[in-house]
Amino acid sequence: MAFEKSKILIFGATGYLGTYLVKASISMGHDTYAYTRPLKPNDNNSSKLQRLREFESMGVTLFQENIFFNFPIIHNGELDDHEKLVSVLRQVEVVISAVPIPQYHKQLNIIQAMKDAGTIKRFVPSEYGNEADRVTAFPPFEAILSNKRKIRRATEAAGLSYTFISANSFAVYFVNYLLHPEEKDHQVIIYGSGEAKAVLNYEEDVATYIVRAATDPRAANRLVIIRPLDNVVSQLDLISSWEKKTGRNIKRFHVPEEEIIKQTETLPSPENVPPAILHSIFVKGDQTSFELTEEDLEASELYPEYKHTSVDRLLDVFVVNPPSKPKLASFGT
Repeated sequence: MAFEKSKILIFGATGYLGTYLVKASISMGHDTYAYTRPLKPNDNNSSKLQRLREFESMGVTLFQENIFFNFPIIHNGELDDHEKLVSVLRQVEVVISAVPIPQYHKQLNIIQAMKDAGTIKRFVPSEYGNEADRVTAFPPFEAILSNKRKIRRATEAAGLSYTFISANSFAVYFVNYLLHPEEKDHQVIIYGSGEAKAVLNYEEDVATYIVRAATDPRAANRLVIIRPLDNVVSQLDLISSWEKKTGRNIKRFHVPEEEIIKQTETLPSPENVPPAILHSIFVKGDQTSFELTEEDLEASELYPEYKHTSVDRLLDVFVVNPPSKPKLASFGT
């Protein structure tokens, strides 16, 4: 299916998913804009700076102001200056947000600015994990899901054309987290019984589906769920596949559900968030706990011509040429 060329602005462009989104947008021929926070003096030789230089070489327009390099000086990438946000938004047509969890509430500023700009044809808020309107979790993770719901409701109330995306879990991230594939002799942790089914989607595919949906009339004011059948796996499935592909026998250490629940209740914040997320995805199986309805758009069915990377094929890649290991500071949900 051919898509109209659009002017796409990406918030959080230098983050984990944001980088994939920028590359996906450029690869599809869209005029791509990145709105990023200003660099700090100690960022002068950072990976963020290198990423911005890479974006510039790709033809991305950067909405940022910094004295340390000669990128286009357009606007300071803060989210509290309403007038600057409106000025930037009037130059684009589609907005995709990939702001991190601590900045979720800042999307309320973006929503108000889009409403005042009056030029935005589609908004995709940052919420690319579990389907927030269908599942609940223990309090540390539930607080995050609640914030996602607030942004959805604010988007609807503003009368904006939107697409909500439930991307479930990032595959490269969680293959690294669960399997530690770079280690030769090791044991893996199995959360609960290991039988609950999760959905692991390759980050590059997630970004491609997001950009396609953001410019697809069929996805206007709809929910898109990325749940290809060949990406639905349990921890035990994942471990078994890895053993077969590598010829290794992996030692397994089970953490019982009761222990994970206890961690969500006793660990200080934000240390209690990861066990709550692990419980939701890999113990309860929240990502596959509900059936899709006629109102849901499943991404691989919506775009059958796009050949996504299945979990099995991704593991083949890990055997031969592992993708760059993502920072495991926060969960990819």
